[in-house]
Amino acid sequence: MISVGNGSVLHFFSAAMNKAELVDEVRKLLGRDTSNAAAERAVDAVLTAVGRGLRRDKEVQLVGFGAFAVATRAARRGFNPHTKQPMKIRAMKTIRFKAGQALRALS
Repeated sequence: MISVGNGSVLHFFSAAMNKAELVDEVRKLLGRDTSNAAAERAVDAVLTAVGRGLRRDKEVQLVGFGAFAVATRAARRGFNPHTKQPMKIRAMKTIRFKAGQALRALS
């Protein structure tokens, strides 16, 4: 935060929002009577529910926000960056996120 000569204050934010900042935003959105603990429980509940849905190999859609889905990456050949030796990279599951229309409109 930097004060400007005219009394204004400029806020600078890091490129990523951490969990504490997310909990604080949720608390502000829920209103003054919401505690930090209640806001943190709400954030944890949403993240747990998304994780459970993905563990069942289901897509989790949040209309207007986006969709999380489990994708399988095929096995492939790669190189060890230190030794430059070829190596096999096994197939694995990963999480994909596709932004919804309302979220894309923000950028």
